[in-house]
Formats: sequence, C-alpha cells, structure tokens
Amino acid sequence: MNPRDDARRQVLIVGGGIAGMTAAIALADRGHSVEVAERNPDWSVTGWGLSLTGPSLRALHGLGLAEPCIDRGFGITQIANCDAAGEARGVIDLPLLLGPELPAFAGLSRGALHEILREAASAKGAVLHTGMSVDAMDQTADGVTVRLTDGTVRNVDLVIGADGIRSKVRDMLGIPSQAEYTDQMVWRAIVPRPAWATMLHTFAGPVHNAGLIPISRDQAYAFVTENYADQGVLPQHELADRMRDLLGVFSGKVAEMAATIKDAELVVRRPVQAGVVSAPWHQGRVVIIGDAAHAPSPQLVSGAALAIEDSLVLAEELGSHEDVESALEAFEQRRRERCRLVVETSVQVAELERDGHHGEAHKVQDRCHQVMAQPI
Repeated sequence: MNPRDDARRQVLIVGGGIAGMTAAIALADRGHSVEVAERNPDWSVTGWGLSLTGPSLRALHGLGLAEPCIDRGFGITQIANCDAAGEARGVIDLPLLLGPELPAFAGLSRGALHEILREAASAKGAVLHTGMSVDAMDQTADGVTVRLTDGTVRNVDLVIGADGIRSKVRDMLGIPSQAEYTDQMVWRAIVPRPAWATMLHTFAGPVHNAGLIPISRDQAYAFVTENYADQGVLPQHELADRMRDLLGVFSGKVAEMAATIKDAELVVRRPVQAGVVSAPWHQGRVVIIGDAAHAPSPQLVSGAALAIEDSLVLAEELGSHEDVESALEAFEQRRRERCRLVVETSVQVAELERDGHHGEAHKVQDRCHQVMAQPI
C-alpha cells in the first residue's frame, strides 16, 4: 500500500455539475478531503427542468437528498404516452424504488437541484471554487500534481473529471470522446404547469416529438425533440417563436401548452449527442465520470441517474480498496455495462422515434426502465 493511500484521501473534482457535486458529497461524507473546481464564474444554470427517475431518487436517497428534491419538485408515478392531440395511447406505471410512501419519479428545476447539491457539499466540508478549471496534470506513483487555471497547484491522491461531454480532463488524458450527434436537437422551455400535468406526458407528432414534465406546483418544462435538425446556432431572441412553430402541428393539450412559451430567455436548444467512451475511463489516479464517460440521449431521462450512481459507486470502491488504482478498476467494472446499456438503448429509442415507430420506442423505454430499477 502506498503511504498516500490512507483512509483520508485528497481529492480534486473538476466540474461542479450533477456528477461533480454528488461525488463531492459522497466522498466528503466518507471523510475524504474534497475540493471542486467549476469553470463557470458562478453557479447559475440555465433555467429549464430535469427529470429524476426512480434510480436517480434511489441514488440521492443514499446521500440523504431524495426527499429534499421531491419536496422542491413534483412527484410523478406514471408516464402517459399520447398522440399529437394529447390523447393518451398508453400509460406506464413506474417502479416505486423507495417504497409506496414516495413517488417513483420527480420533476425538478435544474437550479433547485444544483442549490440542494451545493448546500449539501458545503455542509459536508467540500471546498467549492468557481471560475476555475484544470490547466495541467502530472502523475507520479505517489499522486497527481495539478496546476489550476488560477495558477495555483494542488498535490492530490485522486482527480475526478466530472466536466461533462466536452471534458477537458478526458482530453488531457488523450482519451477520445465517443459522443456523436444523433441528428436530433432538443428544445426545452419553462412554462406554467397546466392542471392536467400531474405525470410525465410524451406526445408523438407527425415529424417531431414533444413532452411536458411538471417540476413544481406552478411550473413545468416542455420539450421538443426536433429530428434531422441543423446544428447551427440560432439567435436567442428567436427561440420562443421557433419552438412554438415546431409545436404548431400539435393540437389539444400541446397547443394549449405551446401558447404559453413566450419568454425566449427561458428556452434552450441543444444538439443531442450520445456515446460511451470505449477506452478505459481512468489512467493512474485520474478518472472520468458522468457525461465525460457516458452520455445518453434524453429519451430515457437517465443521464442524471447514471451520474449520481457513478458517484456512489466510486465512493464505495475507494472505501473498499487499499490503493486508488484498484478502486478505479473496480469502479469501472461495476459501471461500464450498465452505462453502455442505457446509452445504446437511448440511441435505439431516438432512432425509433425518428422513424415514427412510437409504440416500439415506448416498449424499449419501458424495458430499460425495468433494468435500471435493478440494484447498482
């Protein structure tokens, strides 16, 4: 055992998103000394919502954070798959992974989730920095020397790259990204929650697909998956009008919801990229987690679940092994197949949606949700 590999390890996490912050909480809770470097100058996040599936809530429960997230969001137990007029063609009952007293699923604003995670990480003793990232790394048998973009240097036992699909840490390790554009663009907007929006709704359109997820008593987030979309950037001030145009072929409930999309600043448009890094996710004492290692498309709403699970498993394996590199090997062995399944299934669902095979897409989604319900 290396003398630096003791119970209290010095850990630097690059990236303060869901993966980075949950890793900070899980590791600090186990007594490690944790520092987080987030490149954005503040903690502001774009104001759309996200979905915390059953596996997400189960993983957050392991951090003591499931109920705060449910309280700040909106509990959901079913998915209604609807036609373009908003008529339900099938309803899926979601597994109650935390028992009958808690919802299976929760919609939540992204800002609320990040606030909960930051407060928990700080309370556990993690040191959080903004406007900072990694500039250089040098590994030895004893640890990693890291120079940060503010010119300061850290000597740590472990570096975690939780810096997303365009990970700088992954690039510095020379690990190629496997994420590819799926020929889809996803649009999201915050809207007032209609009274009928008490579950996750999807709407199968003639060309594009849409959905609505409640995130609080008063708000929901609407989304449109635009097929075969141009990746070019559009002016922000046009986004609300353009999103309503995409929803113009829908009627009924969707038309009602679309009419409330008015503020362009509450609309985001992002290309859908998906893939699993095929190379090892770690080199020496540096590891990538979350979207840096495996990025699913949003059709399975499981990106957050995989990221939070990564954090829990990594903390468990670091506590079960005397040396860091053995722990990272065990972490990857536990995570790779599950993450590969979710990413590949998400791409399959995207392809089925693009081809108009919505019934088959819903069946594949349901099967994957059942698999994800199994313990990690």
